[in-house]
Amino acid sequence: MPESIYLNALGCFLAGSIPFAVVAMWGSGIDIRQVGSGNPGFNNVLRASKPRAVIALIGDMGKGFLPVWWLLQAGGQPEQSWFYGFAAVFGHCYSPWLKFNGGKGIATSAGVMLVLFPEWAALALGFFVAVRLLASRLKWPEAGMIGSLATWLFFTALMFVYGGAHDMRNAALMTLFLGWRHQQNFRNLFARR
Repeated sequence: MPESIYLNALGCFLAGSIPFAVVAMWGSGIDIRQVGSGNPGFNNVLRASKPRAVIALIGDMGKGFLPVWWLLQAGGQPEQSWFYGFAAVFGHCYSPWLKFNGGKGIATSAGVMLVLFPEWAALALGFFVAVRLLASRLKWPEAGMIGSLATWLFFTALMFVYGGAHDMRNAALMTLFLGWRHQQNFRNLFARR
């Protein structure tokens, strides 16, 4: 790949590395890494403050959406867009500002999903809302993880039906990576059985 692609990916990684969950809690006296699950992501901020969670969600989705959108608008090739999207998600998950720790990548990957396939992403996000509401009503443990990963599985299924081979493969890889990032959630879920 040309050198510019790697530089663009580095830019996406750095954009993705901005820890909006930490930023959203500035001035509150709460270090989000020390409360709840300790995860610097939207779901953990939601436990501490709903208004601040909105800031974290917009920031985390935006850092997946905006860099990839900007590179596509600047003449980037669509086949490179998944590479840039992965870079942004990796930046969120392995932020140099947090000693290469970070969130689990769901909101940032949703931003990537929205820029690459807005119609299918809108359908998938509607699916997420439905699963999340059902999970809350039924009081499922690890409802956030279940809703998030179920949504990526749903989106991957859409890619298998309507996308090309490149999109199918990358959606499946993203789903596997996000599942791997939720290992502790799976352990917590199975420990309840």
